[in-house]
Amino acid sequence: MAGYDWISFTTDYGLSDGFVASCHGMIARTAPQLRIIDVSHQLPPGDVTRGAAVLAQTVPYLPPSVHLAVVDPGVGTVRRAVVLQTPNGLLVGPDNGLLGWAADALGGIERAVELASTDWFAPTVSRTFHGRDVFAPAAARLALGADPGEAGPEIDADSLVRLPDPVIAVGDGWLEAEVLTVDRFGNVQLAASGEALTALPDRLTVGGCRAVRGTTFADVPSGGLVVFADSADRIAIAVNGGRAAVMLAVNPGDIVRIS
Repeated sequence: MAGYDWISFTTDYGLSDGFVASCHGMIARTAPQLRIIDVSHQLPPGDVTRGAAVLAQTVPYLPPSVHLAVVDPGVGTVRRAVVLQTPNGLLVGPDNGLLGWAADALGGIERAVELASTDWFAPTVSRTFHGRDVFAPAAARLALGADPGEAGPEIDADSLVRLPDPVIAVGDGWLEAEVLTVDRFGNVQLAASGEALTALPDRLTVGGCRAVRGTTFADVPSGGLVVFADSADRIAIAVNGGRAAVMLAVNPGDIVRIS
């Protein structure tokens, strides 16, 4: 099987400890020539949905890669470790819903394998740090061209854990959608696609606040609320010079009505 020159790496490990560096080190010990793209290590701890959204919205813009992702509150439990093969790359991580949306973005799952062969792990495996001792060594071997089938038994893709579909409802001149993410600027990204904006009027109400349908932040004066299609082609809500999440008092998982 052909290998990859790149590994992308996404976690909730943060940067104040040595967790990310340890995983980098395990990859480098196996394949020092590989290059690593750090997608994010500042995901909210244990927030699988946020990790899934960030990963899915990033992988289409990366080179063909092994995508290593670890947001793993169930580490050390019976949850499976998996490798997912897609037409445009491999995904390595826990079977907790983290990888599914990214697999869809990469063309869908062609093959799923449980990462079970201890030959692929570090010599000693910590029950609480599978990112370093299980997933990172496996990602390195896969990038070097190892066949995923050597990692363990093939599994039915339908048996993989999937996150629930976000809530989206559309009516005549209105839309309700779940908050998918809130970025560091306080912009609120909804699960609805940007195309759904075309059915909404130019002047809007969002959570009791007046808003304008636009294309960028400067379409409203400072402090104004704008609804637009963001860079991931999702409906997003922003405040020019402010934080929409604060103005609307919403968090991921909440439902926002636009009319």
